[in-house]
Amino acid sequence: MPLDVIALVLFGALLHATWNALVKAGSEKSLDAAMIALGAAAVAIPFLPFLPLPQPEAWPFILVSALFQFAYFQLVAASYRAGDIGLVYPLMRGVAPLIVASTSSVIIGEQLTTGAMAGVLTISVGVLTLAFESRKGGKHAIILALLNACVIACYTFVDGIGARVSGNAISYTLWMALLPPVLLFAWAFARRGIKPVARHVYKHWWRGLIGGAGSIGAYGLALWAMTKAPVASVAALRETSILFAVVISVVFLKERVSVWRIAAAGVIALGALLLKLA
Repeated sequence: MPLDVIALVLFGALLHATWNALVKAGSEKSLDAAMIALGAAAVAIPFLPFLPLPQPEAWPFILVSALFQFAYFQLVAASYRAGDIGLVYPLMRGVAPLIVASTSSVIIGEQLTTGAMAGVLTISVGVLTLAFESRKGGKHAIILALLNACVIACYTFVDGIGARVSGNAISYTLWMALLPPVLLFAWAFARRGIKPVARHVYKHWWRGLIGGAGSIGAYGLALWAMTKAPVASVAALRETSILFAVVISVVFLKERVSVWRIAAAGVIALGALLLKLA
């Protein structure tokens, strides 16, 4: 994997950790997740006139991706309500690349080298190590996190292929961002009513805008990288976002650094090195 691709994927991982921290810190996690999706769409719209439309064969992937993104944001909110981020986030982000790596040869015909597979597995082991430090959350949280890992793997394949056939990964990303907030807010209005939802958006619009910019930026960089490198390798390298989440928790949330976090950081760094050398 080229160095510039690695650098941009790592920057995307930082953005991903930032918007997840915003959801976790919010009081209404489902609405905050929907607001971040809305913020991503708001950031995308001004750029659409300056980019070519995705190729016709990409539109089915955009529609299917929207359904998976709807499920993803709902499960993110539900998982953070059910369990501690130290358990939920590593399981969601650690299991997904394992699923992608183990099925990519069958689904998209990509054969990883031995070194790349070692990097994928090492990063996943490092991320999953962080789950051992969790003191909250039980069976329900684990089930939700694992279910979302499957959803993440599904949209990784859908968007990895969609970005390649679209002719322009950035254009694909921006158009893909438009439909999920429509689905999420339609669901929120049906369940909560228009006034409570509108009130929350009015009070916390900044959270959605900042998080949305981070969300679409992170995923756009990942999709671009998937046009330059194997999908499974990019998916695994994205999971270094957990390292940035650890830094955010220590520097901004003043949380302690446990032995598990230090060990996981070292393992993830080793996995990133293996991917570079593969």
